[in-house]
Amino acid sequence: MNNLSTDEKLLAWLELRKIVETSQNPLEEVTEFWTPVTTTYHNPAIDPYYQASWPTPWEIIAQNRYDDFTKALMMGYSLLLTERFKNSNIQITTFVDDTSNRLYNILVVDESRVLNYIDGLVANFSSVSLPFKVENIVKLKWPR
Repeated sequence: MNNLSTDEKLLAWLELRKIVETSQNPLEEVTEFWTPVTTTYHNPAIDPYYQASWPTPWEIIAQNRYDDFTKALMMGYSLLLTERFKNSNIQITTFVDDTSNRLYNILVVDESRVLNYIDGLVANFSSVSLPFKVENIVKLKWPR
């Protein structure tokens, strides 16, 4: 996706959401789509703790600047903006590793599956054991 124009990226994202509607493995489809995007350490334009400051997913794609949080956010929007997942409980949970002073943003779907925990992998929520403290939990809503 990195080498596509903005219009091509938007079209690819639309096609992903169509695939999610009928796929036998929709979470894996979303993970596979978003894993290869180039990420930066931190996107200062987005404050994970202030949802009103988040750009729409279309703006994020146009800006083409992803970090751990915006990648989790786009994975969540890829699900939420489908008929299949529109009523699902989709949350971004931020964990803090105090020893390295690092944040981890994972996407939790219906309190059972986890994306953005390990690149390219969808995990069961019960198997995720992070030795970190929970910093923030945000239930994803339709974009403004």
